[in-house]
Amino acid sequence: MSLNDLISREAILPSLKAANKKQALQDISDRAAEVTGLAAREIFDSLLQRERLGSTGIGNGIAIPHGKLAKCNRITGVFARLEKPIDFDALDGAPVDLVFLLLAPEHAGADHLKALARIARILRDPVITTRLRATRDADGLFLLLTQVQASHAA
Repeated sequence: MSLNDLISREAILPSLKAANKKQALQDISDRAAEVTGLAAREIFDSLLQRERLGSTGIGNGIAIPHGKLAKCNRITGVFARLEKPIDFDALDGAPVDLVFLLLAPEHAGADHLKALARIARILRDPVITTRLRATRDADGLFLLLTQVQASHAA
């Protein structure tokens, strides 16, 4: 599964200002609503529900919040580079500055898990995360995210 299938240029937030985890999730939900046509509140609620099970902050400044929605018709991603790192209750306790939101249809099953694994594999690469942190514009972030697939094939 290619990130080209998951994310569009419009789904990139290059310098999101958020004071805390809840605000970051709300702002990213708002962008996801614009991209998908789903209700921002439903997206936000599904993310909060998932966060209650345990933080989606996977460590090294990265979070992959995700949710499943009945009205979602395809797996969709939104990427945000935060202007300043925030506490995300990550597994390693480190603040988060790179967030990749993933939304999936309620019955996506294995495809949802494959997409999560793919995103995690890409964002665990320190060369890629260094480049993501150094890139300031949406076009550059989009190109970086969608061109890494060759070296990180599933």
